[in-house]
Amino acid sequence: MCTKYMNGHYYSLNQYLREQFGCKVYKVALSGGYTCPNRDGTLGTGGCIFCSESGSGDFAAERSLNVKDQIRTAAERIRTKTSADHCIAYFQTFTTTYAPISYIESLLSQAVSVPEVAAVSLGTRPDCLPADVLRLLERFNRIKPVWVELGLQTIHERSAHYIRRGYPLSDYDNAVAHLHDIGINVVTHVILGLPDESVDEMLETVRYAGSVTNGIKLQLLHILKGTDLAADYLNGKFSALTMDEYIDIICRCIEVLPQEVVIHRLTGDGSKSLLIAPLWSGNKKLVLNTLNRELSRRNIVQGSNAK
Repeated sequence: MCTKYMNGHYYSLNQYLREQFGCKVYKVALSGGYTCPNRDGTLGTGGCIFCSESGSGDFAAERSLNVKDQIRTAAERIRTKTSADHCIAYFQTFTTTYAPISYIESLLSQAVSVPEVAAVSLGTRPDCLPADVLRLLERFNRIKPVWVELGLQTIHERSAHYIRRGYPLSDYDNAVAHLHDIGINVVTHVILGLPDESVDEMLETVRYAGSVTNGIKLQLLHILKGTDLAADYLNGKFSALTMDEYIDIICRCIEVLPQEVVIHRLTGDGSKSLLIAPLWSGNKKLVLNTLNRELSRRNIVQGSNAK
């Protein structure tokens, strides 16, 4: 067994950050003020079926502030909970690389200029990484580490069509290959509990992503007010996962992920003011404590069933 797992069941983000930076590092969610091709009419106008009006940035800093002020405001708030002095500047809302190259450069320049910023992470779509953006990311990656977080969600075309993802799996494959070619750390977002997906199909997605990505976010499907997904849920078209079902799926996901893949997230957060279901997910401490007990009970170690 790899020594990095001797003190736990999986390779956590906290452990990875300590290995990379030698200290505790927290993450601050930022808003860059851009949009998404799935909202501005390029691909569609409604966005992905699960996405809130904030572009999945319900906890991001106020977009009216410049990047430096967003980081400082978030840091002041977070320092009441942690003694960490360094952070990851996470551009979370909408599609970070879907903007003029000069604008993206300005955002990155502001972020890396803040001494407390240890690395920069950009949330985006695989189909929004043209050659000029890749060159820009490569340049900034020489200054401070740059991560790119790709919203894959699922490898199954039926589900991708339902959630209105708007790009084929080949775009994800190409994006990962191009990012790795320029030395960029890739984090893949996967949603567990999409309507009509079996557990085996979810595990297929996790295995697929785990074979190519550096890190992964395992996200419980949240049904949020104001989304088209919420309309389908309220009309009885599908059911949300129970906590027991989700805990079982997460345990099986950990088993199939290669040991070197960093697990950035095991459940995710939904704004309590917007959350319709599953309501149990609002008690994150309970979920994580229950998961850890189940991992211990089953004696699960990451990668024990990876193929």
